Amino acid sequence: MEEQIDFEAKTLKCKECENDFIWTPGEQKFFYEKGLKHKPTRCKDCRVKHRKQVESEFYKVTCASCGIIGDVMFTPKEERAKIYCKDCFDKKFLNQPSGI
Repeated sequence: MEEQIDFEAKTLKCKECENDFIWTPGEQKFFYEKGLKHKPTRCKDCRVKHRKQVESEFYKVTCASCGIIGDVMFTPKEERAKIYCKDCFDKKFLNQPSGI
């Protein structure tokens, strides 16, 4: 039998703007269903601003081995720099025989 949980609206304080915001029952249910353990720390507006800031710090690159396009958190210094996706990096650098 599935457990029935009643969620009630809660007032939280945003760590960015310090304004109060409502954590709705629907949002709480979403957190519960996803297994998220911590309450949100930012209001909706500050979450959107923070997400845009974080996403703007990523740069699109193409893996030098397989050609897959991915994101990195640094600006490649040279346009022709060889950057590898995780799988290709692991194969090329971590699965080498000892002593190489």
